[in-house]
Amino acid sequence: MIIENAAGNCSFIRGIGPFSAGVRASAGYTIVHARFHPSVPLAKGYDLIEQELRKANRPINALCGIQLRVPKPFSRAGFDEFNRPYIEKLRGWGLEVQGANPVTRTNVTYEVNAVFEPVIAGFFYTVSSANARPTWIISGVPEIASRDGAVQIVAANDTSLEGLRQKTECVLQIISRHIAELGVSWSQATTVNLYAIHDLHPLLTSTILPAIGDASQVGVTWHHARPPVSGLEIEIDAWSVAREDIVGNQG
Repeated sequence: MIIENAAGNCSFIRGIGPFSAGVRASAGYTIVHARFHPSVPLAKGYDLIEQELRKANRPINALCGIQLRVPKPFSRAGFDEFNRPYIEKLRGWGLEVQGANPVTRTNVTYEVNAVFEPVIAGFFYTVSSANARPTWIISGVPEIASRDGAVQIVAANDTSLEGLRQKTECVLQIISRHIAELGVSWSQATTVNLYAIHDLHPLLTSTILPAIGDASQVGVTWHHARPPVSGLEIEIDAWSVAREDIVGNQG
């Protein structure tokens, strides 16, 4: 379901409480990716997002994506607990549209050199741009599918090559569906990220690159990381942006 976010100059796919499934900039606008270097704790990150948007002369409603990193995977109950204050923060900013969260999200945990507390790695926002090409973001998608009326983990507890193939195919099918819903295409992607700690090299040529088509020409960035909930093994996100900025954080 596509919902217009007029205050943010974009439209989005309704997702679940913590995030929307995807965002596309409106005509006459484009999406900017701002990456914190280094990443910043949540509270400070929220403040820096507000500051950067003020510098860009953009309202807080222009915020359309957030990248999170957490110390380790949560239980399902722990994940819900973590999300509650995050959702309330976005509500406090007045971002909800028709009762839905318009902000995309990727949330993963590094397997090595993990962060010590939840941090914000970056964010996305819309800016005015004449004759802008389509720009968009797809939230991180793990191997969770709706099958036979129930939501379940695909190939649960199976990290064999065949199990990983089923998981990867599920993720790519969902992302491709979201891309189609937004009316955009893989060929427009400027970044494709893969988050996994298992050896997926055998699946690159057989599964991943054929699915993303021309997006393979921008490469696939592999992060040695996991999805944020125990029992999940793979996550993929993608975006098409007009500009990427590094936001320093030295104090």
